[in-house]
Amino acid sequence: MLERGGNNMKALVTGASSGIGRDMARYLSSKGYDLILVGRNNQKLLELKGELKTESRILNADLSKKENVFALYDEIKDEDIDMLINDAGFGVYGEFWKTDLDKETDLIGTNVIALHILMKLVLKKMKEKDKGYILNVSSLASFSPGPLMATYYASKAYVTYISRAVSKELKKAKSNIVVSVLCPGPVATNFNNVAGVNFSMKPLSSEYVAKYAIDNLLKGKRTIIPGTVNKWLHFLSKISPSSLSMETVYHNQTRKTQVKK
Repeated sequence: MLERGGNNMKALVTGASSGIGRDMARYLSSKGYDLILVGRNNQKLLELKGELKTESRILNADLSKKENVFALYDEIKDEDIDMLINDAGFGVYGEFWKTDLDKETDLIGTNVIALHILMKLVLKKMKEKDKGYILNVSSLASFSPGPLMATYYASKAYVTYISRAVSKELKKAKSNIVVSVLCPGPVATNFNNVAGVNFSMKPLSSEYVAKYAIDNLLKGKRTIIPGTVNKWLHFLSKISPSSLSMETVYHNQTRKTQVKK
């Protein structure tokens, strides 16, 4: 079990009630981390807490609202956080002029603003001891504009590029803090039900993605892409013209409309 001065290491995980966030919490607990579990579904958080091997604390928060993010930070600001996992997020599907504006502003609030605030405030605390890990959960979608999921793709582009930029700043400052970004392709979670889509390729299991992400974060890997096919798709996105990438994304997105009516 990992320890720090007689106490377990501690991780804060947002989006912990389901999917990748839940499975990251499980894996971190198996590695000896105490946990602060953040999510909107209290019952699922309680169920998760009941199965974990280490100490855990539950905090209910709707991170789409900025004031709730600051309230969350006030709750944990005196904790000695060794790792921050920014996993909370969701998607919205449809043509931009038809999608619900309130859902999209909540998406931006959760996927972008909440992540930005928590990363900044927790990083400032980590700088005091010059150690710690931050993992921001982005997506393979972040490497291309995404017609029919325009706001989601744009939000994930923000996550990927701010993570890379801050990581470079820390490297130039010779800091021991690691900031990494996880860019998975399709993962078998509740994401597609929320977004109203089906995946057009076979998804990876969230257990696999969670373990792969944490292991590579602890190794200091800055951009983490699980799965051979996804690595290949990322390579293709770098060498393909943007117009071709968008055409491919649009074609793939139109195949998703059969699921959620």
